[in-house]
Amino acid sequence: MSFSVRPPSSHFLSRLTAIVGADNAIADPAEQAPYLSEWRDLYMGRTPLIVKPASTDEVSRMLALANAEGVGIVPQGGNTGLVGGQIPREAGGEIVLSLKRMRQIRHVDPAGTSMTVEAGLTLAEAQDAARKAGRLFPLGLASEGSATIGGNLATNAGGHQVLAYGAMRALVYGLEVVLADGSVWDGLRALKKDNTGYDLRDLFVGSEGTLGIITAATLKLFPEPDERTTAFVSLPTAEALLPFYQLAERRAGAALTAFEFMADLIVSFVVRHIPSTRRPLADDAPWFVLLELSGAEGSTATLMERLLGDAAEAGLVTDGVVAQSLTQAQDLWKLRESASEAQKGEGGSIKHDISVPIARVPEFLSKAQEAVQRVCPGARPVPFGHFGDGNVHYNISQPPGMARADYLALWDAMAHAVHDVAVSLGGSISAEHGIGRLKVAELVRVKNPVEIELMRRVKEALDPKGILNPGKLLAP
Repeated sequence: MSFSVRPPSSHFLSRLTAIVGADNAIADPAEQAPYLSEWRDLYMGRTPLIVKPASTDEVSRMLALANAEGVGIVPQGGNTGLVGGQIPREAGGEIVLSLKRMRQIRHVDPAGTSMTVEAGLTLAEAQDAARKAGRLFPLGLASEGSATIGGNLATNAGGHQVLAYGAMRALVYGLEVVLADGSVWDGLRALKKDNTGYDLRDLFVGSEGTLGIITAATLKLFPEPDERTTAFVSLPTAEALLPFYQLAERRAGAALTAFEFMADLIVSFVVRHIPSTRRPLADDAPWFVLLELSGAEGSTATLMERLLGDAAEAGLVTDGVVAQSLTQAQDLWKLRESASEAQKGEGGSIKHDISVPIARVPEFLSKAQEAVQRVCPGARPVPFGHFGDGNVHYNISQPPGMARADYLALWDAMAHAVHDVAVSLGGSISAEHGIGRLKVAELVRVKNPVEIELMRRVKEALDPKGILNPGKLLAP
């Protein structure tokens, strides 16, 4: 597969500007800056122009023009991605197409359990719209105030409640997508069943803007639980994670909506670097779990009490606290949601977003620790994640006293080591963040060649000139 996109001409840039209007075309480098770097500063791109369309028609017209001219287009939502998929390359020949202006709520149908929204709507705004209709949109992320629905779909975002509701792929009925040539696929149907051929929706979800640009989506809504009960508990060993989770599944069933695990060191980082946080338990422990039960009024508090009692009796839990108010629950969640931000205060951090079968999470944690020390003795793993779907954010902070640049120079070696452990256990090198630029070479290294070839064929069929998000997901 070989694509060759062209640098845009001044005439091309003028035509793009005419489509969106001069006020929505950014050429000044200072104004462009927030769009050209991701929050970990791994990638700093360049672009001659950032365009901000307000409608699907404007996106369509711009892609038709770009396809005719062979100019690369990088779609961007809230710029919260963690693998560089939303950042243009340093050569500076690609156009950034920001969807932030496309934020309309087109339709809400509480009885039909659906809501159609545009791609630039933030996740928090979508949650609020569902709440106002007496419904729940369950995806929850630490970045929900700025992450957009289009970006969540493009990366198949996961989040805290995947074990109960599924990832973004499971939370969407239909899509509206602008293809590389500017044609528009209108798949905005709120059907629970549609067995009429290939599932085009699932083709675009998780494609990271390389097959088409998602401009709107019909999302699934759920009943809002009457109450939630949140607890933070300590575990004696990593080996206790699996039996505790299995016990929670048996006792709580569908009421178990979150089961987040954290190593002690990451809790220490959060308390040290994030204001207004504190340890909720008096004694230290090697592992902690934040769990949430949701259900009918008056049911979850008693259920949580019984669950934790049984877990303590079985030696799976050594201590715990149950939130007695919404504020206390939010304080407990802040410990988990601040985990990524807190690592910045400890110097360089090499991050991994892997998944393994849940029964093998403890084994992965043990083997990955050994692999990390072989690459960099003294490095500090701070794993946390969504145990119920086997998703481990296996982040590793630099050894104290080591130069940040020297540590980050080990990124590829560390990634190979951690990814090899995950793959050996039947796992994946990306659970919910995607491939972007960061893992393009790793994808080819660990993925079955037949799968890579099939993905290349799909890319060539839908984007034969390679204008959509060049250099992302699949290596050229």
